[in-house]
Amino acid sequence: MAHDVIVLGVFAGDAIFEAARLPVMGETLLGDSFSLGPGGKGSNQAIAAAKAGANTAIITRLGDDAFGQLAHDTWEQAGVVPLVRVMPDESTGAAFIYLEKGSGRNAIIVCPGAATGLAGEDMDAQAEAIGGAKVFVTQLEQPLEAAQRGLEIARAAGVTTILNPAPAQHLTDEMLALCDILTPNESETEILTGLPVRTLEEAEAAAYALHQRGPKHIILTLGENGALWYDGQHMRTIDPMEAGPVVDTTGAGDAFNGGLAAGLASGADMRESLKFATAVAAISVTRKGAGLAMPSYADVAQFLNRSNM
Repeated sequence: MAHDVIVLGVFAGDAIFEAARLPVMGETLLGDSFSLGPGGKGSNQAIAAAKAGANTAIITRLGDDAFGQLAHDTWEQAGVVPLVRVMPDESTGAAFIYLEKGSGRNAIIVCPGAATGLAGEDMDAQAEAIGGAKVFVTQLEQPLEAAQRGLEIARAAGVTTILNPAPAQHLTDEMLALCDILTPNESETEILTGLPVRTLEEAEAAAYALHQRGPKHIILTLGENGALWYDGQHMRTIDPMEAGPVVDTTGAGDAFNGGLAAGLASGADMRESLKFATAVAAISVTRKGAGLAMPSYADVAQFLNRSNM
C-alpha cells in the first residue's frame, strides 16, 4: 500500500522536567512536574501528519526495549505505519526535556540510540515505499548519510521533499539542492547562512541566501511571529495563529512540518498548506508533550473554521 507521507527520523522517549529554571553545574533543584511520553522529531512529525489526515509511515531503527514498545503503541494509536528495523542489542532513543514553568520554553538533549545507525542501506531497503509517496520528510537527528540518501531516492521518483534542518548543522549545497522545501528556524538559519536573523529584514536576506543554494522553497519559521516563505520570486509572511494559552512549545516545529506535509499530500497548494501547518502548530503548543500534543484533523478544521468566521 502506498503512503501519502514518508518520514525518516528518530523516536525518543521524552523525559520532561518542568521547573522555574535550569540548575547550574553541581546544583540540585526541586522540579514542579515530570512526565514520560513519546518524542523524537521524526516520530513527532509522522504523528502530526497522520493525525492531520495523511496516510503516513515512518522509517527508523528502534531497540527491543520499553521505549521501543512505547513507539509502536504510540504509532498504532496515531495511525502511523512503522517501517522499522529493530536492533536487539541497542537502546531506543531518549530525550531530556527541560520545560520552563510559566513560559513553555524548552531546552533539550537527545540521544538517538539505535537510530544513530540509520544509513543509506535503510533508505535503499525502503526505496519502493519512498518512491510511492507524495511527500518525503526528514530532519537531522539521524546521520546525514541516511537523510541525503532518502532525499536522493525521493527526488529521483518525483516525490516532494521536505528537509527540516534540525538539530542545526552545516549542510552541503548538494544536499540542499535535493530539497523542494527547507524549513529552518532562526537559529538553524543563522548556522546555515552565517547571517543574523533578528529582524524581518535580516530574515528575508537569510531566506534569499538559502534559496541561492538550491532549495525551491524556503520556509523560515519565526516562532510566535509566524513564518517567512520565499519561492525565488516572492517573499511572503505567514501570520501566526493563536489557539489558546501557550503551555509547551516542545513539538511546535514538528507539528508545523507534519501539518505542512499533510496539507501538501492532500493536494492543497503551498499557501493553503502553510495555513494548515500554522494551525496544527498553534493547537499543539496549547497542550503538554510533543507527540501526544498533535491535534486531529477535526481539531484543525474546527479551529480554522472559527478563525475564518
